[in-house]
Amino acid sequence: MSDPLQAMLKERVVLDTTMPILYIGTLSEVTDAAFVLDEADMHDCREGHANKEMYLVAAKEAGLAVNRKRVVVMRSAVISVSRLDDVVVD
Repeated sequence: MSDPLQAMLKERVVLDTTMPILYIGTLSEVTDAAFVLDEADMHDCREGHANKEMYLVAAKEAGLAVNRKRVVVMRSAVISVSRLDDVVVD
């Protein structure tokens, strides 16, 4: 059985968290404890006017606002992982 997370390595992904924080970046490493993203956009949806879905659509259409060269996100904080290309824009 193949690991779907390993299949996403080197792709831009979205890490949705249990908090109002989104991480979008290039998945460079997956460990038992964490996800490592390079050239990442960490966005706190409490700041500004966009909810998570609105922010994702904007990031997909306009590009990322990279604010981290590398970020390590603990797996315990993540509720889902998806490719940025899989975000549906209506």
